[in-house]
Amino acid sequence: MRKERLIVPILAAIAVVWVVAQLLSSILFERSLRQALEDLEARGEWRVSRTESRQGWLTSQGKLLLSPLLGRPWRLELTYRARHGVLSTDVEGTLLPRLDSVLQKAVGEVSAPSIPRWQGRYHTLSGRSELRLALAPFVIQQNGRELEVRGARLRLEGVFGDWRLRALLDQLTLTDGLARLTLGPSSLESRYTYIEDAYHFAQRDHLHIEALALHYPAYDIHLSPLDAHSHMVLDEKELRLNGELIIGDVSVPSEAPDTPLFSGRFEAELSRLNADAVRQAILRLRQEAAWGDASLPMAEGLLERLAPDLMGILKDSPRLDVTTVAIESPLLGINVNADGALFFDARRLDELNLPMLDKPEERARWLERVDGDFTWHDAPTVAALWLGLPLGTRELEFDVIRGEWRVNGRPMPQLWPQ
Repeated sequence: MRKERLIVPILAAIAVVWVVAQLLSSILFERSLRQALEDLEARGEWRVSRTESRQGWLTSQGKLLLSPLLGRPWRLELTYRARHGVLSTDVEGTLLPRLDSVLQKAVGEVSAPSIPRWQGRYHTLSGRSELRLALAPFVIQQNGRELEVRGARLRLEGVFGDWRLRALLDQLTLTDGLARLTLGPSSLESRYTYIEDAYHFAQRDHLHIEALALHYPAYDIHLSPLDAHSHMVLDEKELRLNGELIIGDVSVPSEAPDTPLFSGRFEAELSRLNADAVRQAILRLRQEAAWGDASLPMAEGLLERLAPDLMGILKDSPRLDVTTVAIESPLLGINVNADGALFFDARRLDELNLPMLDKPEERARWLERVDGDFTWHDAPTVAALWLGLPLGTRELEFDVIRGEWRVNGRPMPQLWPQ
């Protein structure tokens, strides 16, 4: 009899625990979603808004709009429906890309065969989220052009402060009349780590394209493979951007089927971009986006208002270090092995006018602030001949002095008509 008396309280306690767990799962999911959207906006690249939201005990649903912060050439409409469980929340929805009215008129009517669907899961205890999207093969035709995508997959996962993205594309073919571009298979891997409000952040990206081919009636160009690495860091002092481009064999089969035209590797780093000014510029951009409306996301005079913040980014005299330029051309018999650096003179920045940079005289004032030097090691004889130097010259020293180029102490000759 005592055991029977205990059954009702035990069942009631289990029911209460289940209800509380369900409610807690709904609250934590909503908090995680809100935090993720705030983190995305904090980067200063995206405008994010939630146009619909209904939080429930067992299910929640809503609609999100994502668009670039500067203007709205396109936007993504993302719907979601979440089913809350005790330990996790399963989410699914649709992803619909849309063009703005101006771009729509320019490219014509573009439609996909179906609305892509996505799935995800949020783990209540760990706060870890997963999102998966798969696109079936489809073809888009517009004004005589055709885009064919033979399947794509995307996976996004992570927790607050650490997100990873992996995207795979089987093949993409763009046809325009008699010309055709074929790309793939390719992959993109990205990792983004940050602290609250993206005050500090770091992002690493790796794009790998296994093969790329351009076909014209007169000739073809093949490239295989292509790798692009990038690393961006914003810390207390500066924003640094490091990039590396590795180009595999580039060939023209119709001209030289057995000999590559060239292959190469480039690596460079841009540094000394003032961190506080970068954060201030991002904040100003977000304010400008908040003040805009659907028809005019960015008000007139934006560049004038942003100019003080953008000029502040340059106040630590940015430098561009080109650590590696390595090009090998078996077809032409020329090798390039070079390195160097460029520096920007940030003194008296008030003498420069950023909004007038489209004027030739203003561009000349900016170029006068650039100094640097590059060295081409073990240069071929033909390079010295091109530059009007003695044929025995094996090392070429390129100097940039107030925007003017010199080579081995001599003014750079004009290599092509202006």
